Amino acid sequence: MLPRRKKRLLLSPGKTQSLQQQSPGIMWMRRDRLVVTLILATGFIADLYFNILPKVQEKYFKNDCTCQDFKTTGESNSSSSRDNWQNPSTDTRLPITSEAGTLLSAQTQTGATGSQLQRLFSHPLYNIQTPDLRPEEYLLQREETLNYYIRKVSRWNRHQRYYNTAANISATAQVVSFEPESSWVKFHMGINRYALYSRDDPNIDQLLKDMGKIDIINAVVKPSGHHLKLSLKFQDFGKAMFKPMRQERDEETPEDFFYFIDFQRHNAEIAAFHLDRILDFRRVPPVVGRFINITKDILNTTRSEDLKSVFFTSPANNVCFFAKCLYMCKTEYAVCGNPDMLEGSLSAYVPGLTLAPRFSIPNPWIRSYTFANKEEWEVNPHYCDTIKQLYPYNSGNRLLNIIDMAIFDFLIGNMDRHHYEIFTKFGDDGFLLHFDNARGVKQSTLLRLKLLSQAEFRLSDLMRESLLRDNLPLVLTEPHLLALDRRLQRILKAVQKCVKKYGEPHVVAEDITETQQHGHVTAR
Repeated sequence: MLPRRKKRLLLSPGKTQSLQQQSPGIMWMRRDRLVVTLILATGFIADLYFNILPKVQEKYFKNDCTCQDFKTTGESNSSSSRDNWQNPSTDTRLPITSEAGTLLSAQTQTGATGSQLQRLFSHPLYNIQTPDLRPEEYLLQREETLNYYIRKVSRWNRHQRYYNTAANISATAQVVSFEPESSWVKFHMGINRYALYSRDDPNIDQLLKDMGKIDIINAVVKPSGHHLKLSLKFQDFGKAMFKPMRQERDEETPEDFFYFIDFQRHNAEIAAFHLDRILDFRRVPPVVGRFINITKDILNTTRSEDLKSVFFTSPANNVCFFAKCLYMCKTEYAVCGNPDMLEGSLSAYVPGLTLAPRFSIPNPWIRSYTFANKEEWEVNPHYCDTIKQLYPYNSGNRLLNIIDMAIFDFLIGNMDRHHYEIFTKFGDDGFLLHFDNARGVKQSTLLRLKLLSQAEFRLSDLMRESLLRDNLPLVLTEPHLLALDRRLQRILKAVQKCVKKYGEPHVVAEDITETQQHGHVTAR
């Protein structure tokens, strides 16, 4: 068969003119069809996004929450839970009443004046009262503690005199006298069952100021750890852990690095303390940034010949040193001053093990430290359910505190929480110490996280303001601050998925109760 020829329509000039006169109407008809098509398409997309897609996700993607039925506090009311979670960044309501019994809004309770931090700490969520502390609920007893420190100071001065005599040193600048009202002593005496310090303790700011300027009288290498750390002693006999600056603020870890071989960052230690206080955990010892003279404050004060022997002058005429530790303590990882001024972080010591013994407990969700093997929680979908049946996670607040710690670590980007510590005195219900921060949720924690996602109390803004109090400039760069906001949203979305699936009573553990007669809320 021959191929059919395409027919062409030939119009006469008259017909062409007539068609041109009718073309505007035809064009409008075509536009109407386009508008109708767009409206129908928009409606279909909206229906797909808001109705069909959530049902598909709920039916086929059910592994978002591995710790269901975390702590049951009542029968599930899924419809009301979902209503409360439609906008996780704005639902921060808390049943707080005035003496007249009327609900107080956040604006009424915080006021409209002052800095963001002042308004945040005036918010009811940051004025939840803990039960009155009995003497036995403090970590240390005053008389016993003061006698212990007096003996330590006396022993230090005696050894210092022997050392000066043996070394033919006549200087007596390193002789100290014990002051019971020193800020570090007050810090130790204030540690209690609930936190390292109280919300309104003015001594913490004084301790930060003291650590930032007081004279250093001794330096020793911390014997444990994979990175270079120094234990510094001050003129008032306080102690702090010094982590030197190893990387620039904006230097990113290469993507091919195995996470635990990265340098520990001194600014991360500082930021972790400020974040811990903003979250109202108060489980990180006070940390401050400081410039030290490594010749005057380390080389000339240390009595360790091993430490003195690793000082050298670089080709750029900078004073450098390294130390002995497991990994990052070789000559190629030396720390150098400019020429001898060095930036770092100082973290206050908690009371020693003689006064305050601590448990060191493996983290159930520890990271794998080999390339070949994975931890059980990474391969066992029922791991969380198993942990909930085991002591000490089958009762008390231990598992809730683990969740708090996981949230904190996610926000600061710490993937190396292999152990956690608890003061022995407080037993299973004691709070978890958040040490070493260079790298189901409680109701109170969740409400604060949601509050910190609001524009009025945005986490990055609060951190920016809080870090201005530190001695060092620009502790965190802007990308790091904005990353906190993104991580916070990811946490809220993860909890929201669990609430939608299991209901809020099965996901959020109540740890605060309303006290009508006193007009405040109390932690349980």
